[in-house]
Amino acid sequence: MHAQGRSVGLGLALVSALAFGGSGVAAKPLIEAGLDPLHVVWLRVAGAALVMLPVAWRHRALVRRKPALLAGFGLLAVAGVQAFYFASLSRIPVGVALLVEYLAPALVLGWVRFVQRRPVTRAAALGVVLAVGGLACVVEIWAGLSFDLLGLLLALGAACCQVGYFVMSGQSGEGEDAVAPLGVIAYGLLVGAVVLTVVARPWGMDWALLGGAVDMGGSRIQAWVLLGWIVLIATVLAYVTGVVSVRRLSPQVAGVVACLEAVIATVAAWVLLREHLSLPQIVGGAVVLAGAFIAQSSTPRPAGEEPVASGSGSAGAFEGAGTADGVAGRGAPSEVQDAEGSLSAGRTTP
Repeated sequence: MHAQGRSVGLGLALVSALAFGGSGVAAKPLIEAGLDPLHVVWLRVAGAALVMLPVAWRHRALVRRKPALLAGFGLLAVAGVQAFYFASLSRIPVGVALLVEYLAPALVLGWVRFVQRRPVTRAAALGVVLAVGGLACVVEIWAGLSFDLLGLLLALGAACCQVGYFVMSGQSGEGEDAVAPLGVIAYGLLVGAVVLTVVARPWGMDWALLGGAVDMGGSRIQAWVLLGWIVLIATVLAYVTGVVSVRRLSPQVAGVVACLEAVIATVAAWVLLREHLSLPQIVGGAVVLAGAFIAQSSTPRPAGEEPVASGSGSAGAFEGAGTADGVAGRGAPSEVQDAEGSLSAGRTTP
């Protein structure tokens, strides 16, 4: 039974990675067709929030228990990460944007070391070095950056939003005070939808575009089909399967599978959007993933425990986020767990 449970968990984790990995590929044709990136994010978050309303009602006690956590998840992990990620897609390839977001685990460890002034292990430091070095190859820094600088900064903004949420998530409680991950996701989507409504002002959107077809790598596809994929598959299904899978797998295995999201997104963008990467960029991407995995599996323990980032932490108490949408190898403090498992395999986007 245990082996069967792990097999089911692995299958669900793969489904989650596939679903999250397809968000950027589905969103980019809508953006290139004329929709503002913020409008695409609003459509995604608002649609998913409506689907998750029953879950939010079931966990309504969270509003009283953890208002700061819900607000942080909505503002940073949902609205912030996805807005920056989708904005970056209008300027740089999907795979590059997602790989930049894989700096988040390394940035978390940087916060621990230089802001909190807590020691990190050599394994954690190695993960940071690999992630940064791999990213230098992805952006071909020797050529003076082969991609749009603003696009790269927007993707980095998504990673920083993840870091802000990861830092705050350490206050979410343990044991009897721990939170239900699906409840946090549901309310995070609701908060994100409210915030994005104010920021994106969807009443000015070109709604007629959603009734037509858009170009996707030379093929024409209905815009509503892509939007349906983004909301139902790349958000709702991705989050739910991520939560269920991480309860059946070890954090380390879940983290390895989560790293497939960037691979899936890059391959899908290559096939469907004709966004080709060079050999050095592919090698650099593999190094980024390796560094991100080492960094996230060396997650800090709660303050007061020795030593920080010893490699026994979760492969991501949050992820997402999905995350990019799914935000991608998103390791976070391992203490943020509910009674049954960690929150959504660390997903905050895309």
